Amino acid sequence: YGAGSDSGTFDYFTEAIVGKAKSSRGDFTASEDDNVLVQGISGDKGALGYFGFAYYIENQKKLKAVAIDGGKGPVAPTPENVDNGTYQPLSRPIFIYVSEKSLDKPEIRDFVDFYMKNAPQLVKEVKYIPLPAKAYAGNLEHIAKKKLGTVFGGQNEVGLTIEQLMKREAQL
Repeated sequence: YGAGSDSGTFDYFTEAIVGKAKSSRGDFTASEDDNVLVQGISGDKGALGYFGFAYYIENQKKLKAVAIDGGKGPVAPTPENVDNGTYQPLSRPIFIYVSEKSLDKPEIRDFVDFYMKNAPQLVKEVKYIPLPAKAYAGNLEHIAKKKLGTVFGGQNEVGLTIEQLMKREAQL
């Protein structure tokens, strides 16, 4: 069971695990609806699947998470291991992107400001793991200066922590 091909999770997973975008094998039950995946996995003894951590947290009484081993011993999917960068390559940041033209619209700027100032608590409400506080503060600075773009190179940058990305940003 796994994410459908229209999902960012599918894109990231195939790039990070298989090594090539859109190259996942096709003999699995795919869905963009994580609830469908949870139901399938929990009802199919011996099933294996992947989807967002938030859905695991919501359904952990029905599911068992599997630790991954990148060569240094097994690492469980926990908020701490995602935050400290050890749950790799199966954790990834999620970004919002706003065009310069859109930032000129007061309602868009207000939304982005609201998002950056409130994201830590809002992200936790939906069982995601917030970025470090410095990341949100840095994003607000970038917005104020209309600095566009990202230092995140996309799916080919599997394994970098947010702190490493921020350090790279500071060097530019």
